Amino acid sequence: MLLHLVAEFDLQRDVVPWLAARGWAAALDTFENSSALYIVNVERNGKIIYTWKGNQRNTHIGLYDLQTKRNEHLYMFERDLRIISCSVNNERTLLAVSFRQYTEEERVSRLLQSGTTVSKYLTLLIEIHPINNVRVLKAVDSCVRVQFLYPVEGRNTSTESRLLLVSEDKYIEQFDIHVVAEEEHKVVIQNSGQLPRSRVADDLIWAQWDMMEQRLFYIVPKESRSTLKCVQFYPDENWNSILESHLDISVNDTQLKLVNFGYDYCQDQDVASESLNLQVFTSKAGGLCVCCSLASDIPDEITYSIYFLHKGYNKTFTVSLERTESHQLKEVAFMNLDYYVAAYLPGQFLHLLNIQHPDLLCYSLFLTGEDARIDMLQNCSIQSPFMSTVLDCHVGSMYAVSISDSALLQFLQNSKRDSERLAALHCALLYFRHTEDLEMQIIWWISENLSTCHSFDPIQEFIIASLYCRMCPETHNLDKLLPYTSLLDWIGIIPGVTCATDIISLPVLEFQHSKGFWEKLNSNLESVKYAEPHLHYHNNVLRREWRNLSEEREDRRTTTYLRNIFENAKKVLSHLDTWDSEERLVPLFQEEDYQQQLLMGLMVAQLKDHLMRHLQYVGKKIIDQIVLDYVAKLLYLVHRIMKEVWRRYQLHSCIFCFDERGSAGEFAVFHIMSRILEAASGMCLPLPPGFHTLHLGLGVRCLPLHTLLHYIDNGVLHLTETCVRKLLKDLDNTEKNEKLKFSIVMRLPEALGQKVRQFWNHPINANFVARKYVKLLLEKLGNGQCSRPIPERRSVPVEFLPLNYLTNMLAEIENQGVHPHEKQDRVNVRFVEETALKHTVMLLGLKYS
Repeated sequence: MLLHLVAEFDLQRDVVPWLAARGWAAALDTFENSSALYIVNVERNGKIIYTWKGNQRNTHIGLYDLQTKRNEHLYMFERDLRIISCSVNNERTLLAVSFRQYTEEERVSRLLQSGTTVSKYLTLLIEIHPINNVRVLKAVDSCVRVQFLYPVEGRNTSTESRLLLVSEDKYIEQFDIHVVAEEEHKVVIQNSGQLPRSRVADDLIWAQWDMMEQRLFYIVPKESRSTLKCVQFYPDENWNSILESHLDISVNDTQLKLVNFGYDYCQDQDVASESLNLQVFTSKAGGLCVCCSLASDIPDEITYSIYFLHKGYNKTFTVSLERTESHQLKEVAFMNLDYYVAAYLPGQFLHLLNIQHPDLLCYSLFLTGEDARIDMLQNCSIQSPFMSTVLDCHVGSMYAVSISDSALLQFLQNSKRDSERLAALHCALLYFRHTEDLEMQIIWWISENLSTCHSFDPIQEFIIASLYCRMCPETHNLDKLLPYTSLLDWIGIIPGVTCATDIISLPVLEFQHSKGFWEKLNSNLESVKYAEPHLHYHNNVLRREWRNLSEEREDRRTTTYLRNIFENAKKVLSHLDTWDSEERLVPLFQEEDYQQQLLMGLMVAQLKDHLMRHLQYVGKKIIDQIVLDYVAKLLYLVHRIMKEVWRRYQLHSCIFCFDERGSAGEFAVFHIMSRILEAASGMCLPLPPGFHTLHLGLGVRCLPLHTLLHYIDNGVLHLTETCVRKLLKDLDNTEKNEKLKFSIVMRLPEALGQKVRQFWNHPINANFVARKYVKLLLEKLGNGQCSRPIPERRSVPVEFLPLNYLTNMLAEIENQGVHPHEKQDRVNVRFVEETALKHTVMLLGLKYS
């Protein structure tokens, strides 16, 4: 079961024992639980209001505090009433109650007996500190819901309260209530006459209360379209309409549907059967979603839509059901998990939709069978009163909902489809952030499944997604500028599910100097207007610039531009050193790597330019720090992968001992390093200095010679000075080793070859160096850099005329200042002469003295 539920409140567990201790629980056994004890409302401060029937059929109202785990008796009616709605103010001095005082049969009976008409519903405002006056707010034939507004948390006790009254006649109004403290701490309502009121909304057909953020969402029908509006209530007692968005939802309801305005189970069941199933969810990152379950003409299908208003499009999903027993089919229930919206149909499916990145379907998890089962939620009579919370009013329980990391990891390990693997991988990295143990297990999973993921590279996704979740919480709007995936599109499908995407108009916001959610939502909308995908950093320019600089001549690498590039790389590496001062398990960061430091420095420069263009309100020093963090964390992640793989296969530093063959564990690590190199090359990401040396060392130990040379020739293995020098010095000159050394030396780039060949004291190498030296001298002569003289005969100890002539000519060229090996003093004409004689003597099978 992917979703983990913890019961924060349960009527049977938290209330019934308290009632029994006071002698109030006996009556509960004589009535059905749905009518005897049920939840009425959940307030912003986590206090749950419930009602129950007493021994004499009295109707009681109680309150449970989630913080203190204590119950409190608020009020009692000395008659049997059906409580519809109830709310208590923040100071717990006022109680608003709406109830049905007479059934239709009782009203007719009273009319016949007394000849007077009585209202069906009554709404009262009661002073409860202490219990004192009762004031009638409404006496009507239409149902009314009540909800006190709550100030910001931590605010001192107020003498003013505001109450929302929602009428079944499709309007909402606000009452302003002033209270005064009298003797002995008695609190009474100050107004003796009518309470001041103001109309908030009219002609609505659906409304939802956001208790945590004190927002009212409601829908007003307009011809074939509907308009979603939002009213934000502020602590200073002001409110204003802040959002308006057109939805392509056809609404034919005649009855008002309310969400999170308390819960009257019996009545809401009747309304739900024929009303619009719709909920609005917000996220901390400025996401705004409208979730709607739509009617389907096909009995074996369920259709629901998610309007991603912060992205400017909606997705409509049609699911073919596996089992179609009519008694099991109910409406889709929606839950808010912040980063995800969950669509749940008990016994059928659980669909987790990524709010931040809904563009690619592969980032959403669609589960069926055992994975989709939620034991505690077997019906759809649930609400999501606030984020990551589910209220099941039918059974009287409230649960904290979260994604189970262990279940998610198990799902990742058991999944066979790339779409499921990718969605689970992103969920694990982005939802749980960087949990050390979970991250380790993900790396282990990646190391075992490198060849089973065909549609994406798990190493690329791990690095990019991990960087994204590490960096984005630190700076506002950074999530719109950094890449969150290596994929540009996705063609994968979910079996049994079809998805249609439609562009919708963006919401219109009207606010001034608003912070928090509305500021983030506005930023998201602005990103959509300016083509958000183009805002994310990409590596096209970086790859081209790196290639150009890598191919430049040595003498052009001293420009100011390049000095700045390498200075950037030094800052990154020093930045990394401050994080990881302990002895490193994997032998990385122990040498300089020109190419990788060049790429590091270029990435710093280009990422800095990218952020400077779009984060103009952020100072240069902060951006410099962000960029250094990003590149350093990138290198750290590669090192983290290597460290976990190193531990898993129990490797040690003997990988640079070339006189032994590699173990099975070393071969596995070599394969993983090859895939890391492939992933980094695909996205033009720098690797930690020493990576190529370590990779080559493992290759020499693990691969046969022909495979090793094939990997070198195809760029999988990179020849580094450190590894080649150690190989030439440590291996003896057996026939097999000579073949390996000569094959390596022949493939060295010119500059590197001049540095390391001197460490191989062998006739083959000397012959090669001498030939190279003669070739370079003669090329200088052929290019006209010196005149060709007719040398005088020299007295030489060897009477071999061709060799005498050649050495005389080379000596003359050297005397004219044309010396290609100025840094290697021992390579000269004398060296060429001795090498030639040794080689000739060896060919003749003679001894050289």
